[in-house]
Parts: sequence; structure tokens; C-alpha cells
Amino acid sequence: MDEIVKLAIKKWPNVPACYGWLGLDARGDWYMRDEETQTKGAFTESKGTRLVHRKLIEFINRNYQQDSLGRYYFQNGPQKVYVELEVTPWVYRFNHNNQIVTQTEIVADVLQTYIDELGRAYIDTNLGIGLVHTMDMYAFTIQMDEQGWQLKDLTVDKLENFFGFIKSPAKDKASH
Repeated sequence: MDEIVKLAIKKWPNVPACYGWLGLDARGDWYMRDEETQTKGAFTESKGTRLVHRKLIEFINRNYQQDSLGRYYFQNGPQKVYVELEVTPWVYRFNHNNQIVTQTEIVADVLQTYIDELGRAYIDTNLGIGLVHTMDMYAFTIQMDEQGWQLKDLTVDKLENFFGFIKSPAKDKASH
């Protein structure tokens, strides 16, 4: 977490959290979801505006984390901005050294590999479950063979409970 963010939290410790305004899609892209976008439906139905400003994306990436309830958020100064997830909290790619890297550019270690009923591949790592980026499926299959990874089956509807994360903190908040 950025030092400036830590200082803001100390200065303003009771800022209410924000829900529904930020999304992470299956390709690891961040989306801003204004009020109008949110009225059109859940993140999977109405994504919003894809963020392209490199410095903003880097700031979000550095301050992206999970709370004790399994909700992922971006710590924006003193405010937690909970993230709507299209699929998983992480999207994994392979770098030039064939290391697994998150959309936030953190190197991760493989624990287990999975495939769902739609044919999408997932990697469970020391950071948590993540969808393999579609452009990295070839690298994934090569690494599977070289590393001897065994695919386990899973179903999309079991992802959240099995791996302990919440895809839609806004929906979860509304149900309580």
C-alpha cells in the first residue's frame, strides 16, 4: 500500500466504503462504473468505462487487496472502493520468464490448476484463485506439460464459496 494512502487512513479513519463503482473484467482490465452504468445492471451486464490512464491503473494495482470477508477492494486514500469481479479476483498471465503474474504485476506460485465447464482455465496460487488470460492459454498448456500440472474440474457456480471470495460486494452488501 502506498505511504500516502496509509497516512490518509490515519487522518480520516471513518470514511464510508464505496460499492459498485469499480470493476475487474476477465481480461484483467479495470472499469469505472458511474451511477448510470450501475442502474443498467450488474458488472457482468454493464461494465462501464475501461480505464486506460497508466498512472491511475498503477495506483489501483498497488493498492488492491482483500478484506477478511473475501471482498476485494482498492484503497483510495482513506476510502475502500470495493471491486465488482467478472470472474475471479486475479487474472493470470505468463511473463517472458514463464512466471505467473497477476494483473497487478505480482509474481505468484502455482498450487493447483483447474478447468471449468466452459473450458476456462484457472490457477490457484499463493495469492488466490485467478482466471488464466485468454491470450496466455498456449503458454498455460506448455507449462502444464513441462511442470506436470494436473487439471481438476470445477464449476463456475462454486468458485466464490470454494475459494473464499465475493464477486459482487455491492450485491452482498445489499443482501445484508
